[in-house]
Amino acid sequence: MPARTTLPSIRTGLTTTQLSPLPRSTVERLTRQMTASLHLEEVLTLITQGLVEELDAALACIWLPGPGDRCAGCAQATTCADRTRCLHLQASAGLFTDLQGEYQRVPLNTLTIGLVAQGCGLMVTNDVLNDNRLPNKPWLRAQNLQSFAGYPLRFREELLGVVAMFSRQLLTPEVCDRLAFFAHHAAIAIKNAQLFAEVEHLTNRLQAENVYLQEEIQVEHTFEDLIGGSRALKTVLRRVEQVAITDAIVLVLGETGTGKELVARAIHRLSPRHARPLVKVNCAALPPTLIESALFGHEKGAFTGAVAQQIGRFELAHRGTIFLDEIGDLPLALQAKLLRVLQDGEFERVGGTRTLQSEARIIAATHRDLSTAVRLGKFREDLYYRLQVFPLTLPPLRERREDIPMLVHHFVRKYATKFGKAIDTIPRQVLETLQAYPWPGNVRELEHVIERAVILARDTSLALDDFSPAFPGPDGRARRALTLADVERQHIRRVLQETHGRIEGPRGAAVRLGLHPATLRSRMQRLGITKP
Repeated sequence: MPARTTLPSIRTGLTTTQLSPLPRSTVERLTRQMTASLHLEEVLTLITQGLVEELDAALACIWLPGPGDRCAGCAQATTCADRTRCLHLQASAGLFTDLQGEYQRVPLNTLTIGLVAQGCGLMVTNDVLNDNRLPNKPWLRAQNLQSFAGYPLRFREELLGVVAMFSRQLLTPEVCDRLAFFAHHAAIAIKNAQLFAEVEHLTNRLQAENVYLQEEIQVEHTFEDLIGGSRALKTVLRRVEQVAITDAIVLVLGETGTGKELVARAIHRLSPRHARPLVKVNCAALPPTLIESALFGHEKGAFTGAVAQQIGRFELAHRGTIFLDEIGDLPLALQAKLLRVLQDGEFERVGGTRTLQSEARIIAATHRDLSTAVRLGKFREDLYYRLQVFPLTLPPLRERREDIPMLVHHFVRKYATKFGKAIDTIPRQVLETLQAYPWPGNVRELEHVIERAVILARDTSLALDDFSPAFPGPDGRARRALTLADVERQHIRRVLQETHGRIEGPRGAAVRLGLHPATLRSRMQRLGITKP
């Protein structure tokens, strides 16, 4: 039990009353309620409302330590010596419940609250009008306040905050003893709630990481490594090595199928963040109504169907890397929020009010010409220049044709193993045919052609029986051969017509094609397909 506090004598002409000794049962009941709760906001509310409703405080407040986040507009900024950390008003009951008032931030070395936190310990007075440690005398007189008590909230050697109360009655030594006992248990309840919140956050994050990594394991990447020996590819790899060891934002540019995601994976794998996850978001695959929730998460009840709190990709990528694929398709409304994350590392979940921090390293990619999109008003100019810290342009396959034989051998080995084929010969004529083709779909298209050729192979030699760069059309003119993208486009359109445009559901096109609905929508967008 803390030692009794000697209270100053009263030298006023006011008629005063003393606060009657607090029943131990009341203090114990409040203590049980505090320690039974594991949510910080609820604990703080129980403390302040308990002081007002049960212990006759006129005003009760709690400040907790936090970063110096509002120094520019803080009323105490001129007296603050350390602007990196201060006390944040987190709960208030009684005369005022607004947390955005003059004392929403208190420096650790000024005012009564700051001095209590800084090490002065318990501060009690029964003469608030004549005590120079308390400011704003007109307000104290107008509210007929007579006493003040401020208690540091400590758990072992750690400062958790300050609890303070004003009363219109005098504080007796017995009352102060009980209040000190109450403050001690309040600190324990606050620490328990903080630890529970930390464990809950880490548990949710671990679960989200596990779900994400499980999904990633199920994804078959377009190819396993950056393969080739051309000068163009070596230049790209050299720049990847240079930027990987930094935290600089990287913008990967290139046509569809050039391997932008693979470059992002290589940057992450070579970076100091490789122990943390690489989190991928395809900005073109998600509808505008869901992409904000995917990026920043949402609170329970934020919208119809939000039955639980959801951690967003930026929160999941904290201290790791986030890959924003097809960032050129990000809606304008979300570009401003993304710019804030890039500049300050701050965001809020959908439906939430608490500002969260993310130290994710950002890699973005697009096949679009962002400078043209800026001129057309489809992409924010400030975001464009923010992303242009380290642009990395991937060459199309037609500009590194010398890499085609090496890629062909790689894909033949990959799919021969997958399909149980024994292919040990790739005729020179086949390689010459593949090198002569312009490959508008780049490496992805080449991989699909080789996969199809391996499936159709009748012996140990690779053949391209159904592939030709050009063949005569009905009018006698040379016509470009159908690429796999053309075949895929025709097949998806035919299935959509048969399902009357339905994508989801047991009779939808996604089920018939063996794809996830989001994947099908992404492919439709990439191939320029609209629902019939």
